[in-house]
Amino acid sequence: MPLTMAKTGEECTIKKVGGKSETRRFLESLGFVVGAIVTVVSENAGNLIVNIKESRVAIDKTMANKIMV
Repeated sequence: MPLTMAKTGEECTIKKVGGKSETRRFLESLGFVVGAIVTVVSENAGNLIVNIKESRVAIDKTMANKIMV
C-alpha cells in the first residue's frame, strides 16, 4: 500500500520506492530506502510529516504515493 494509506502513529517498513530516477534518488537522500522504518507523525490534506532514521521529514502526497509500505 502507498505511504498515504498508513495511519498516524503506525510504524511501516518501506517495500519499494517508485517514480522517476531523480525522484527515487531524492527520496533515497532523505532516507526513504527499502527496509527503512517510517512512522507517520501527522497528516494534513494528504501531505505527511514522517519520522525516518531519527529525522522528521514533510512530504507531499504525490511523493508519499510513490513510497510503498
